[in-house]
Amino acid sequence: METFSPVVKMTTIRVILALALAHRWHIHQLDVNTAFLHGDLKEEVYMKIPQGLSIANTNSNMVRKLQKSLYGLKQASRQWHAKLTSFLIQSGYVKSSADHSLFIKSTEDSFTSILVYVDDLVLAGNNLTEINQIKSLLNTAFSIKDIGQLKFFLGMEIARAETGISLYQKKYTLDLLQDTGMLASKPCSTPMDYARKLVSAEDGTALDDPTVYRRLMGKLLYLTHTRSDICFSVSHLSQFVSKPTNLHLEGAKRVLRYLKGSITLGVLFPAESDFKIKGYTYSD
Repeated sequence: METFSPVVKMTTIRVILALALAHRWHIHQLDVNTAFLHGDLKEEVYMKIPQGLSIANTNSNMVRKLQKSLYGLKQASRQWHAKLTSFLIQSGYVKSSADHSLFIKSTEDSFTSILVYVDDLVLAGNNLTEINQIKSLLNTAFSIKDIGQLKFFLGMEIARAETGISLYQKKYTLDLLQDTGMLASKPCSTPMDYARKLVSAEDGTALDDPTVYRRLMGKLLYLTHTRSDICFSVSHLSQFVSKPTNLHLEGAKRVLRYLKGSITLGVLFPAESDFKIKGYTYSD
């Protein structure tokens, strides 16, 4: 049984946002209500009658055959994505070969893209009529919540202004500091102490529970989507997730202290009409 379900890549999100800014597209967001209940099952799935549900003339030991997907099934997310993909293709959209959660509808004077992350959809394009039309079709087929202009997506706050689009994770950072007990910590000016060199897992004392360090690394890695200033430090510290020590944890807390003093930083996509792909490299 296949259970994998794709979600839109972060790179795709950045590219679409950059294009939307350069071409002054509309950017809207939708949420599909009870998305997983719309999936069609390929396998035969049976379930016990839930507690509290009484059906006349039935034995409590009897089971029921599911006609549709249900929350909690391993294949629920995959079947929902398949259902949505089929619907969008029937509506004239084409699935990208580079990202199976990006759908595009393009004509001579119109371009509309749809980014899919489970039940969250982002619509970006130059034709507001087409955007409203696909919203209406989606609402008829699945029932949606129209959130309007894109402001918050996947833990990222999105602020649009004349100067460009800013992506930042202020709430995510505050929650991270709160969860790790570092909200009241003293800020520092750099994410890494360059005078201290962490080389191997043999340095320091092994942590009693290494999962604490691993979870923290996972959260910091997600934060690098909008905080390129901590990329090197987090990448370096991630080398020690197999056998972290107290020194590695101190290094991770150093990153948290740096974040405490720079919560509002993020990434800016400047408003430039001349859209060009630029690459940078450093050679020592």
